[in-house]
Order: sequence, then C-alpha cells, then structure tokens
Amino acid sequence: MDNPVVFELVATVLKVVLALVVALQVAPLMVWVERRQAALIQRRIGPNRVGLFGFRLFGFGQPLADTIKLLFKEDFIPKHANKVFYVIAPIVPALMGLLAITGIPFGKYVEVMGYRVNLQPVDLNAGFLYLFAVSALGVYGVALAGWSSNNKYALLGGLRASAQMISYEIAMGLSLLPIVFIFGTLNLQNIIGAQSGHLLFGFLPAWGIFYAPVSFVIFVITMFAETNRLPFDLAEGEAELVAGFLTEYGSMRWSLFFLGEYAMMFTLSALTVCLFLGGYEIPYLPQTRIVEMLSGTLGNELALWATFLIGFGVLIFKVCIFMFIFVQARFTLPRFRYDQLMRVGWVYMLPLALVNVVVSAVWAALSKF
Repeated sequence: MDNPVVFELVATVLKVVLALVVALQVAPLMVWVERRQAALIQRRIGPNRVGLFGFRLFGFGQPLADTIKLLFKEDFIPKHANKVFYVIAPIVPALMGLLAITGIPFGKYVEVMGYRVNLQPVDLNAGFLYLFAVSALGVYGVALAGWSSNNKYALLGGLRASAQMISYEIAMGLSLLPIVFIFGTLNLQNIIGAQSGHLLFGFLPAWGIFYAPVSFVIFVITMFAETNRLPFDLAEGEAELVAGFLTEYGSMRWSLFFLGEYAMMFTLSALTVCLFLGGYEIPYLPQTRIVEMLSGTLGNELALWATFLIGFGVLIFKVCIFMFIFVQARFTLPRFRYDQLMRVGWVYMLPLALVNVVVSAVWAALSKF
C-alpha cells in the first residue's frame, strides 16, 4: 500500500474492531467465571451441564444458553416510563464500556508491509484522560435508567450511582497524578516503556506500584466504586432497593448494563496493569530484548509479531488477576451501607489522595531537580 495515510486509516479501523471483539468476549466469559467461583465459595456445583454437541465442557456453554434466552425473552416497557430515555439508557454504559477499551495498548508495535503499526487502537497522548472521560459518561446511562423507569426504587438507585461516581471519581483522578509526576507523561505507551529496561533499588521491577503504592491502593478501591461492584454496588442494593436502577429492565436491555459493567471492569483492570504493573512487559525481560533474541531466527518482522503475542498473553494474564479479585470480593465482602460509602469516599479517600499528591510532588521535584 503506497499511501501511508490510507494505510494508517485501515490499520486504525482494524485495531478498533479487534479491540471491540476482545471486549465483547469479556461478558460471557465472566458470567461463567462468576457463577463457577460463586459455586466454589458457597460449596455448590454451579453450571456444569450445558455444552456443545454432547460435550459438557465444564458448563462452558452456559453463557451461550443465557444469551439465546435473553435474545428471545419477552421485552416490555413500563406503562408510565419515558420510553425514549428508557430505551437509550442501557445503550450508554454498554457503548462507553466498549469505547473505553480502544484506549488500552495491547502491545508495543509491529511492522506490516514496511509500516510500523502502534498496537494501541486509538493512539492518544492523553491516554488515561480519555479513559476517565469515557468511563465517567457511563453513569449517565444508570441515572437515565433510574429516572425514566418511573419507579422510586430505580430513581434512588440512579441517584446513588451519580453520588457514588462524584465521591470516588475525584479520588481516582488524584491517585494517578503521582504517576504523571514520576513518569512525566500521560501517554500509556510511554508509561509502560518507562517501567521496563531498568530495576528499582537494583532488584525490583520499575513498576508504578513500587513508585506509588498509595496511589495503587486508592485506585483499586475506587475502581470497585467506579464499576458499581460489591462492596460498592449501592446503585442496585437488592436488600433495600429491589434491584435499584435495574428494577424495570429485562431481556437484552438488562444484559446491556452488564455488558458495559464487564467491559469497564476489563478496561480499568487493564489500565491498572498499564499504570502500575508494567502493562504487556515481562519483568526483568523487556520486549526489546525479546525481539533481539528472536530476530536472529525469525527475522525482525516475525520477531515483532511473536513478541506482540507474548506481551498480549502477559497483559491478559495480569488483567485476569484483577478480574478474579473483582469476583472474589463480590462473594467475600458484605455491602457497605450508603452512609459508610459516602464517608469512605469523602472523609478518607479524598484527603488521603490529596496528601499523596502533595508528598509525591515534593518527592518527584527533589529527585529530579
């Protein structure tokens, strides 16, 4: 392809499509994982019968069966609901969850027909600011669902989600400022690159978690609140709100909310890995070294592709650790009361994040200047 602009456009479209394909696989896989893990914790069997062509496959066909059921299940709109916003509401979190994943770098770069292709679907200098903006918009769908359903329980759930997002979004944003001070960039590819190739104190990987451990703890806690997961799922709160903003939803509209939730869980887990755990890089073995080792046998272009596949596997493995923590927390920790949720956000997390920013800024200034 002689025109680099056309090549870049085609490559970007293909990267975005592949990122969306990855995001769409998260929800059915996580449904199976959550049900199996819940059964294990509660000493039950869980889904183990549904398979394909007579093969049970540990019940791995259950997500497919659930999808078919939801597709053909009768849908309805409550009589006094605002129909326009009722229909739009589930689309918003699903769309935002799918869009957010396009900002995650799945690898460094590969070469195709002499062109270098950056493996971040949407290459942005302000990488995680884009992710914050998109993830914050997801709460609009929850608020719309609560208001448009014409149900008091749903309305309370939507209001809770809005208040929860405000309470924790500030602390989440402040927790990442030390990472900007330390690495001097908002670009996720550059942040990952800065965490590879050298050691901290001579033996630790130069990961963000070792540079800013307080930021890591704050970000992980706020990540649970951002995705409305236990112990912060007060927007649903079955004990007091029936099902919160989901009360009047069923069939595929109900499933769209969970598609957005699982996609956002994957995206925020991947963001955590990129910022604090070196992303797709292997500790003590940077990708540049892997390319050098493989290029003598495979040639430079194939070595880059092989290195990408290795790095992608490393990234997914790290992300799976956080996804497992999400599941484990759901069936281990009790739900917070709403006043406790607000107190943690405003009284503890926000002041801690502010102190962390000041200390990190002073430390970064002294170490660099």
